[in-house]
Amino acid sequence: MLRALTHEDRAWPRYELIDGELLVTPSPRLAHQLAAIELCRMLDEYLAKSSVGLALMSPSDLELRPGTITQPDVFVIPPHTALHADRLEWSDVRALLLAIEVISPSSWRSDRVLKRDFYLENGVKEYWIVDLEARVFACWKPGQGTPALHHDVLAWAPAEHTDLEICVRDFFGRIDSKTGRREM
Repeated sequence: MLRALTHEDRAWPRYELIDGELLVTPSPRLAHQLAAIELCRMLDEYLAKSSVGLALMSPSDLELRPGTITQPDVFVIPPHTALHADRLEWSDVRALLLAIEVISPSSWRSDRVLKRDFYLENGVKEYWIVDLEARVFACWKPGQGTPALHHDVLAWAPAEHTDLEICVRDFFGRIDSKTGRREM
């Protein structure tokens, strides 16, 4: 039934299925979309130079484990999968180097608990939550009980390549300038 819902000609609401729990997400706020686009842009620029993988955004229907469907806001697929991007189907994506969720009031519990556990238990190398209100990146790796919190600089170095450095303050400043929010 979920597959039928996800194949309708609309992107929202977004449907995900993890461990038998159906997650229905309303369309995101403007700041949420701007943050996701900015992250995908930054990752795309970095990955174009390093050939580490391919940055993409949802909507998507990733089935990292049979019987599940997830749609991270932004994600990076590994290079062996990205090589076939011209004929890639969502069902071909079985691993992620990075999954990112921009947290929303409606997704707080699922992003911080359910999705975090799911991604880290199913081969995702790193999971980030971007909190627009707290102005922080929370980053987990498998086996890590608590996140690394980044208020200043976030460095991502997949496969021992040169780090992608994100100045957290500048990142949130760019989102603020587009939404008219003034930093508190």
